[in-house]
Amino acid sequence: MAAAVVAGSMAGKKNLSDSENATGETARAEAILAHAGFAKPASESVLVQSRTQTAASPSFGREVRTVVGRLRRQPQITNVRRTHTSRDRHSVLVEFDMRGDAGSALDRVQPVLDTVSALQRSAPAFTVAEFGSASVNHQAGEQINKDLSKAEQLSLPITFAILLLAFGAFVAAGLPVLLALSAVLAAIGLNSLTSHVWHTADAAASVILLIGMAVGIDYSLFYVKREREERRRGHGDDALVRAAGTSGMAVLVSGGTVLIAMAGMLLSGSKIFTALGIASMLVVAAAVIGSLTVLPALLGKLGDRIDRGVLGVLAAAVRVKRLARLRDRRTLIQRAKGERETSRVWDLLLRPVLRHPWVSAAASTWVLVLLALPAVSMHTKLIGLADMSKSIPVIGAYDEIDRAFPGTQVPARVVVRATDVDAPAVRAAIGRLRREAVATRLVQEPVTVEVNPAHTVARVDLPLRGNGYDASSNRAIRTLRGDVMPRAFASVPGLEYAVTGETAGNADFNTTMKHRFPYVFAFVLGLAFLLLLVTFRSILVPLTAIVLNLLSVGASYGVLVWIFQKGHLEGPLGFHSNGGVVTWLPLFLFAVLFALSMDYHVFIVTRIKELVDGGMSTEEAVATGIRTTASTVTSAAMVMVAVFAIFASLSSLDIKQMGVGLAVAVLLDATIIRGVLLPSTMKLLGRANWYLPRVLRWLPHWRLEPAVAATELTR
Repeated sequence: MAAAVVAGSMAGKKNLSDSENATGETARAEAILAHAGFAKPASESVLVQSRTQTAASPSFGREVRTVVGRLRRQPQITNVRRTHTSRDRHSVLVEFDMRGDAGSALDRVQPVLDTVSALQRSAPAFTVAEFGSASVNHQAGEQINKDLSKAEQLSLPITFAILLLAFGAFVAAGLPVLLALSAVLAAIGLNSLTSHVWHTADAAASVILLIGMAVGIDYSLFYVKREREERRRGHGDDALVRAAGTSGMAVLVSGGTVLIAMAGMLLSGSKIFTALGIASMLVVAAAVIGSLTVLPALLGKLGDRIDRGVLGVLAAAVRVKRLARLRDRRTLIQRAKGERETSRVWDLLLRPVLRHPWVSAAASTWVLVLLALPAVSMHTKLIGLADMSKSIPVIGAYDEIDRAFPGTQVPARVVVRATDVDAPAVRAAIGRLRREAVATRLVQEPVTVEVNPAHTVARVDLPLRGNGYDASSNRAIRTLRGDVMPRAFASVPGLEYAVTGETAGNADFNTTMKHRFPYVFAFVLGLAFLLLLVTFRSILVPLTAIVLNLLSVGASYGVLVWIFQKGHLEGPLGFHSNGGVVTWLPLFLFAVLFALSMDYHVFIVTRIKELVDGGMSTEEAVATGIRTTASTVTSAAMVMVAVFAIFASLSSLDIKQMGVGLAVAVLLDATIIRGVLLPSTMKLLGRANWYLPRVLRWLPHWRLEPAVAATELTR
């Protein structure tokens, strides 16, 4: 871990470029622009607006001149100019460019924002507000950092508190957190190194934290729980070996299925998802390796000391004879839980489930299908500026500018490449594009044209009707691509053209996700089936796992649509519906939820298979296996639900949707799926659970050792 962190920090990381972030035609346009040599300053706009006065009034003119004069005295900016007056004459735009590199302009824009705020305070009769890429990135970045800081500050203590309740011991609760954090740090370092081959995304660090905490805690929780069980049964030094032969194998198989799920993102057709997939695979691999190497070493070193509470740790540290008796004293939680290895609550719930499996299976399936039904009408859309938190000042400015100057803030950008874009035929074609685009009434003036220094690329900005993210703007993009541009440029041979911009990029990304999802779906399900087939030597075990996991994912999709697309629970969750689910979320949720669900499934079924191999009947093994693993699965799920619920409380709409989707799915998976549907289904199948066709009996036989007698597990 230390080597990965040091090497990663020394190497630095390489992020995706604009053209790599894009997909489809947008990516082609961005690639042309990247090599065209256009100067790309970060441009900002200041709105000067009056509800009562027009631009022709003397006081309005004085205020505009004051704004221009104050801005020109700012050393960070250049090219200050008055550009547009609204049709109703009540609003004027003053635009300027930030000096220096556009990518770092967000770090230099705060003094300008302070100047604009001072201008607003000195002229309360007017609205004076700033909007632009640098100011949005700066203030939105501050909000995101504040949100993530809140999530980090809450997630660790909540995680530790839940694990403390699960284990009843300070030392045992700390091990899963330690392993998860180690995996996260190692993966961040490794991701920096791999970014020099496969460029990474800014969101990769957040995904590493999210996935790393999830699987790191799951794996170590499974392992530590089993080692403590074996030690309590009197196996002493042999407990670690027995845990390695059972939970260690479960971690290895589960890690393989999670890696398959994350690898599915590599087939998405988006380099952003490729970056996230690589980051996720790195942290899962780090967690698996840590669970199979570092964790057993720590458990071997700690021995019985793993059950010590806070007083036991302090007593061992100070080495005072009077406190020596406290070293191995049972904690209050341990005494309250007693020696029982099965959960009383789960014993109570499982009794009717296993007594009436047909009813239980039918009822739980009906509930999950009912929850999944809204997903049929799912509509996906990317989060736009209008969907960002209104607590960010520049978003309020954006709303005002968009109302006064519709379409100017999010134009479509047509990129034209030719041997000489100043040639008469090319200039005539660009003129036709301008006239015909405006004639559709989906594009409005002012249309601007810029040419690069080599005169090989022209950049045509077309302000769209709508806010850049709504149905009007999307219809404009479809009309430009399908009708206006082919007709305008048809008469010029050898000319290349493409459309980019926020609206076009959103449309291309949406299309890519819809087209590539079936490939991801088939890859993940196919490889997971093969891995589980080989592991359990059964056709029905992998089929059951896949169906149950898909029910969990489908129910999560349905809840997302019901809440965020239909607009339910806006008040309690603190959001305003934009009528859709964020475009990237269905594929991301499928990969992550399939991975987390498979964690629990493999852990439970591995225990059941171990008991069957030890001579227990399938019906007995199902009851015993689920009773002995239920508390572990519940603890792991409680950690995940709590952490994901924190993300659901953040202000960003896409992060809120992700948090709700993950929390709901994990909650359903750990309760209805694993507590009702899995045991009832396995009991109904009986010996058929382990059916393997004769043609596949050449597969290797993986026997989970050591098998434990039923009387020992149920005592």
